Amino acid sequence: GGAAGPLRHDLQVHGALRVPRHGAPAPAGGVAGHPARTRPRGSGARAAGRGGRRRRTRPGRGGSAGSGHGARGPAAGGFRVSPGNPSPVRVQKYISQAGVASRRQAEVMLGEGRIAINGVRVTSPGARVLPGSDTVSVDGRIVQPAPRRWVVFHKPAGVLCTRTDPHGGETIYDLLPGWAGGLRYVGRLDRDTSGLLLLTNDGDLASRIAHPSGRVEREYLAGVAGKVTAGSLRRLRRGVMLEDGPARPKRVRRVELDDGEWGVRLVLAEGRKREVRRMLKAVGHPVRTLVRTRFGPFRLGGLPPGGWRPARTSELDTVRSAVMPSGRRAQRSGTVRA
Repeated sequence: GGAAGPLRHDLQVHGALRVPRHGAPAPAGGVAGHPARTRPRGSGARAAGRGGRRRRTRPGRGGSAGSGHGARGPAAGGFRVSPGNPSPVRVQKYISQAGVASRRQAEVMLGEGRIAINGVRVTSPGARVLPGSDTVSVDGRIVQPAPRRWVVFHKPAGVLCTRTDPHGGETIYDLLPGWAGGLRYVGRLDRDTSGLLLLTNDGDLASRIAHPSGRVEREYLAGVAGKVTAGSLRRLRRGVMLEDGPARPKRVRRVELDDGEWGVRLVLAEGRKREVRRMLKAVGHPVRTLVRTRFGPFRLGGLPPGGWRPARTSELDTVRSAVMPSGRRAQRSGTVRA
């Protein structure tokens, strides 16, 4: 009976709700730019080493020589975004920054009486906490404030954006380090689409980036069937009617791919389900291959399929200034571009 204490080692519990082992180092960045298979395919569970325990990386030893992506904080270049001097914040924001839920979801939790501050249940959306001093719990489990992490991942085609697949398919978490299980993806890609995928535990900023009101651009390169004509491009620029309403790219142009086939490069300011595929099919060019090459200021560049890198501070500053309330002036020009 009574409220449950913090769960230290239960891998089924979100990382933000677990208390780290005493003396355990912060997770290292790994070898950026290279896939790191750390789990059995399709299992969604962390791969176990000898005796069921994973080897730990010593602090400051993460990353490859010369990569600049070690575990020493500043070298991670935006991989960790540490808050400044703590000041009281609304409990919804605290929970969102811990990666447990979005602010809106946290407000629902408040109304349901699932949140407590220093052991006292609260329901007011105006309740505030002092990070590092007050203790916040959700459903009796202590929420541990976590450093905000942002990862740019090159999702290969054929890999699922999900934690586990009941049919044994490979998931993005099978290709990422074990600590990435505490991150959620932003702007999912379907199984057959490859390219740039963002992962983070910064729930508040992630929600703002993904929401249509953020107007964050997504850029795609599609390999299509048939010769792309000027007429096809005109139809796309005018907009096409899909089952869920009209759709029109912000910018579109045709390109000739290395294999001699035709491609289309499109920029969208929203992320509707399979929108690019449906738009191109509507103008007579079914998609054969599809790659997302950019998401706002984040670019895929030369990152290999299955590889990842820490988000750069400049990328995070750009998107944050555009979609967060303090950056509304930057939104006057329209959308978040590179």
